[in-house]
Amino acid sequence: MYPREFEYIAPSDLDEALAALDANPGAKVLAGGMSLLPMMKMRLLSPDAVVDIGRIAGLDQISDNGDSISIGALVTHAEVAASDLVMEHGAALATAASWTGDRQVRNRGTCCGSLVHADVAADQPVAALALAATMVAVSSSGTREIAAADFFVDTMMSALEPNEILTEVRIPKAGPGTASAYDKLGRRGGHTDYAVAGVAASVTRSNGSISAATVAVTGVGSKPVLVGEVADALVGSDGSEAAVEAAAAHATCGIEVLEDLYGSVAYKTHLAQVFTARAVNAALSAAG
Repeated sequence: MYPREFEYIAPSDLDEALAALDANPGAKVLAGGMSLLPMMKMRLLSPDAVVDIGRIAGLDQISDNGDSISIGALVTHAEVAASDLVMEHGAALATAASWTGDRQVRNRGTCCGSLVHADVAADQPVAALALAATMVAVSSSGTREIAAADFFVDTMMSALEPNEILTEVRIPKAGPGTASAYDKLGRRGGHTDYAVAGVAASVTRSNGSISAATVAVTGVGSKPVLVGEVADALVGSDGSEAAVEAAAAHATCGIEVLEDLYGSVAYKTHLAQVFTARAVNAALSAAG
């Protein structure tokens, strides 16, 4: 199928892009296009205008800010996956990016685009949650920062306003004893395709015990979700296999698990528990 006719706008700078969004209510922002264009072809989206930000300088960088790292709006999945800086401070996100789509998608699609798309089973949103990322949204009215915990609203719905552009995502640098990991079962088995169930975890070891943890789950409900019950069970424990298994039993607390073509409620609940344990154990191993 083909999308219906629309106006194509290719601004040369951010101010021009924001003005185009203000002048064209309902317009969509195009970065890599790996999510937007298929939806337009299927007529799931039919915007009157598309604003292509691909020519705007300065949005294609991964930057060290001192206490955090920034991933710009045009940084591709492949660049995130290959970045030593992201691997050092956000291994869960680097892994998630490396398992996103196929090679073509990874070389063209963008990390920020995946976050805005907010698919129920995408890899990178759940990693952003576990890493306590901050989304930086810009409009003609100014800049606002949105915590990842507040960004994913519902199925394919984010907190981004129609006239805003997500210009970067910021990830706090990992301190001593802190590491993260992501693991999933994909719809085609292994790590291929969208997650039937995927889990990102960040843990901090201190004085022989877990002093901090965040765990997020995707694929099983209507959006990626932080599961505080798992984190609460981990903090203060010794990180032993038994402690991790006990914590993982809470993997779907507060989540309405949805049955679909890829699994029953019981099966997806089981997968969430299994991959919670795997992600936590991988993070603990990396934390040393």
